Amino acid sequence: MRIRDWDRNLKVRLFGEAAINITFWMFFPFLTIYFTESFGKQTAGLLLVLSQVFAVVANLMGGYCADRFGRKRMMVFSAFGQGFAFLIFGLASSPWLDSAMIGFICFSLVGVFGSFYWPASQAMVADVVDEKDRSHVFAVFYTSINIAVVIGPILGGIFYVHYRFELLLSAALICMMLGLLLYKMTRETAPTDKSKLLVTEGKKKVWYSVMTDQFKDYGVIFKDKTFLLFILAGILVGQTFMQLDLLIPVYIKDVMDQATLFSIGNWSLTLVSEQVFGLILSENGFLVALLTVVITRWITKFRERNVFILSSVIYAISIFMFGQTSSVWLFIIAMAVFTFAELMTAGIQQSFVSKLAPDHMRGQYFAAASLRFTIARTIAPLSITLSLYVGYDWTFIILSILALISAGLFFIMFERFEKEQASVKKEVNS
Repeated sequence: MRIRDWDRNLKVRLFGEAAINITFWMFFPFLTIYFTESFGKQTAGLLLVLSQVFAVVANLMGGYCADRFGRKRMMVFSAFGQGFAFLIFGLASSPWLDSAMIGFICFSLVGVFGSFYWPASQAMVADVVDEKDRSHVFAVFYTSINIAVVIGPILGGIFYVHYRFELLLSAALICMMLGLLLYKMTRETAPTDKSKLLVTEGKKKVWYSVMTDQFKDYGVIFKDKTFLLFILAGILVGQTFMQLDLLIPVYIKDVMDQATLFSIGNWSLTLVSEQVFGLILSENGFLVALLTVVITRWITKFRERNVFILSSVIYAISIFMFGQTSSVWLFIIAMAVFTFAELMTAGIQQSFVSKLAPDHMRGQYFAAASLRFTIARTIAPLSITLSLYVGYDWTFIILSILALISAGLFFIMFERFEKEQASVKKEVNS
């Protein structure tokens, strides 16, 4: 499915979100270092956990609201909310005020509004794209994010230290412009289900009945044991890839002050630790941007069961490799292995969720599925605190073991899923 054949909603989102992501990745990779230096490792780790607790709650509410109020409305609301949070963050990092705590609060708000945006945006893709094309469309969006991961850290390495205030203001402006574009140029795609509306027979439901309905709906989702195993496995393997902007930059800063990338005669290219981190992060983004669509097409030829399990095993290998070296070239090799594990499931995981989700609950299923990331990110900062007590070696070993356990859970999940599919086919045929 070519981009020119896409629904207009998706075209507007693709280019608008690309602009936001480039600006965002110019400063986001360096924020963990910023908060660690401002608050200390232990406090920063706990604060980052707290910020993600709010994101988890927002994520669940975001899926509910996407199904009740519409995809477009929630995405517009979230884009303007993020813009406002970035604006305050910028003012807290301005020549007139320097407050890491205000910055942290705004960083948390950006995460909350992002959690509102995500389920609505994913459900919108499922609304307007046929099932056979969804993996490809999700892969293209994933590629656009990773083009930003290539460009952003490189530009951030140049501008972040001296122009953080300007970068944050740029992020605020671009988010608000995206909100305006979504409002003016997109249409609502949520299926109409009158039985689910918040106003029934001329009577408004009181607020607590709305919350009760929400938890009832999620209760139904989590009774789906196959889906629950999918989330649990995702949370465990997420402890590896969430370290990309948490433990890994702190580890690199601690184990090296600078490193020589090339040396030819009297000339050498020497990088400081932040630049080494920017380099491997850009490597990850470059490989994903270059190979996501290609590998997604190739990987769909294999059984989903084998792909998910092998991806977790390769994540375990890559995170173990990171913890065993302080060489810039071994970091580059470890990142290549890490990226391959990421690419294996980049295009197929959202498509797999859409197979499990009923049409009228897509937003909530995508929201619940993204709990893999929000809960994983909630727990992941504890690795920074853990490294203070058991050291980096054991921290990376523990992360590897968690990834291997997730491979086992994926095996159990697909055993259930395939039995359920076979049972459904048998009922249809009979």
